[in-house]
Amino acid sequence: MGTVAENREAVESRIAVAARRAGRDPAGVTLVAVSKLIPVERVREGIAAGLRVLGENYVQEARTKIAELGRGVAWHLVGHLQANKAKHAVELFDLIHSLDSVELALELDRQAERRGRAEVPVLVQLSLAGEATKSGVSEQALLPLLKAIVPLRHVSVQGLMTMPPYVEDPEASRPFFRALRELRERVEKEGIERVTMAHLSMGMSHDFEVAIEEGATLIRVGTAIFGPRPA
Repeated sequence: MGTVAENREAVESRIAVAARRAGRDPAGVTLVAVSKLIPVERVREGIAAGLRVLGENYVQEARTKIAELGRGVAWHLVGHLQANKAKHAVELFDLIHSLDSVELALELDRQAERRGRAEVPVLVQLSLAGEATKSGVSEQALLPLLKAIVPLRHVSVQGLMTMPPYVEDPEASRPFFRALRELRERVEKEGIERVTMAHLSMGMSHDFEVAIEEGATLIRVGTAIFGPRPA
């Protein structure tokens, strides 16, 4: 692996190639650099190299890093969020990728009200492979969840997220990415009040180019930027 700056440049180049191959503007794809378990100094190096959106999996780790690194970049929560951590998530994150229940939406809404935050942007996480080890709602539960969120004043649904089963071949992820894009199109046709489908969060270090070809607007890339995570 090179320096973080070199890695970022290489990833941005691959983003541009994949986007143009799909007839898309590369500017429509945002790199979320996932800094889970990465030491603060290496994350600082990434910020100096031009990273503008950082993704964290754990609320407590994010609190520590944000306290040290500040808010000169956007911070996204890309990991599972427990309802008892909602108050901290409301305070810390610019976008939550992992809404997966009405109960969590209700708690985010309550905590936003208490803390004077007008809007908490979220993506709904889909479990398209039905893996027991991963969070997310089923395809069948998506529309009922979205309609249940409509009355909540402080929760703003802005798209969908998914995480396919990991396999070495990036092409194996394509059916899941395509399914998420098709779900977005179905939701858009429903015209649900206060629900927008601006974003598809999908694709990681090994398969983000396929995700871009299928319409990803947010790609979550960790090891290709920061190198292998500490054990």
